[in-house]
Amino acid sequence: MNTAVQIDQFRKSLEAEMPAYDLMLSSRVLDGLARYYEFLNAWNPRLHLVSFRSPKEFATRHVLESLLLLEYLPYGARVADIGSGGGLPIIPCLIARSDLHALLVEASKKKAVFLREVLRETFSNERARVFAERFANMATPEADFVSCRALERFETMLPRLINWAPTPTTLLLFGGQGLGKAIEDVGLASKKILLPHSARRFLFIVKKTG
Repeated sequence: MNTAVQIDQFRKSLEAEMPAYDLMLSSRVLDGLARYYEFLNAWNPRLHLVSFRSPKEFATRHVLESLLLLEYLPYGARVADIGSGGGLPIIPCLIARSDLHALLVEASKKKAVFLREVLRETFSNERARVFAERFANMATPEADFVSCRALERFETMLPRLINWAPTPTTLLLFGGQGLGKAIEDVGLASKKILLPHSARRFLFIVKKTG
């Protein structure tokens, strides 16, 4: 399948599936997401940024799921995105909302290079910074929200991530029942939202107040 056909399928999948995610994306946002997909597709064979089998799967399981965060991010929100990798969930959110600001934390130097390039490609670089570092080795940033979609040994690292996160803050975390149990084990309550087209994956909204 050539690149133009893949991009067309990706965009058509966004348009067809966005109502299931309670989203209405403008042509401008769709154009930006298509640029992101094209850029990631070019880099993915070398860096293994995101695993997906088709343009539709990337549109739904990766991009539209990421955009579910928008409902919980007020105007001007500052987000620290941990383990950004291929840019999920934060880059789709930056493309969709020009008021958002973000700090992208990615331990892999090569993936951090990709993130800086894709931010420039999608005109989001003035509102975002990339740190090629493990979050645990960084000072706690000034942020209103902490997002994370994929982190090595996520459930094991969760207590460290919560301790590192600013106070107060809201953590927006993607995962399964095991992550939900890990959140309970650290003594925090969460709101659990089942992801569309899924029976076992959730968005957890966790408040850290003190």
